[in-house]
Amino acid sequence: LDYLKGLARLDLGPSFKYQGKSVNDFISEGFPVSAKLGLITLVFIILISLPLGILAAIKNGKWQDAFVMTLATLGVTIPSFVIATALIYVFSFRLELLPTFGLDSWKGYILPVIALGGYSISFIARLMRSSLLEVMKQDYIRTARMKGQTEFKVITHHALRNALIPVITILGPTVAGLLTGSFVIEKIFAIPGMGVYFVDSVAQRDYTAIMGMTIFYATFLIVMIFLVDMFYMLIDPRIKYE
Repeated sequence: LDYLKGLARLDLGPSFKYQGKSVNDFISEGFPVSAKLGLITLVFIILISLPLGILAAIKNGKWQDAFVMTLATLGVTIPSFVIATALIYVFSFRLELLPTFGLDSWKGYILPVIALGGYSISFIARLMRSSLLEVMKQDYIRTARMKGQTEFKVITHHALRNALIPVITILGPTVAGLLTGSFVIEKIFAIPGMGVYFVDSVAQRDYTAIMGMTIFYATFLIVMIFLVDMFYMLIDPRIKYE
């Protein structure tokens, strides 16, 4: 009952491991770091995945499609910690171009962003391709082509908005995961975000920290899914909420 009363006041309780620190302190210290890294990764994901998915759909059955889908399959199947380890080995140890840990400079963001966004880029590119291919078979697309509109206008003005609906759906949980931190990636690159605090709390059996961060993530996930539902109205005018 005391814990639930604290939740009503947005107090997630004290840390079992660190005296004088609360779970709110961990979140207030770690969330800004994770959120900044997550926002940069989100921009990176959108800028790479959507053009790749559109290209694969337009060049369906050609070598461009096969190349993009091969990369996407590798990105989905290879775990993020394997990608992170390979990037550190090549660009940090062998080439000595990028740092192995921390976010002290812009170079420090490059490897974590690539490792963190690899899976999402691959998944969203595949989803964008399949969704756009499905939309391009619709009658209104054939009608637009019969009216003499260019292929570029058909895709950008008619097909793309409807094809984005499944992508927007998956972006909600993706954004929640990115902004609250990737546990594995932050641990590998020694980034002081929520992921590191969560992993440490599990290893040290800091139960209030585990519960508090889980509640925070669950709440954030619900908010992002709600915002995704609101974005549907902007993309598809046929969707209205009474």
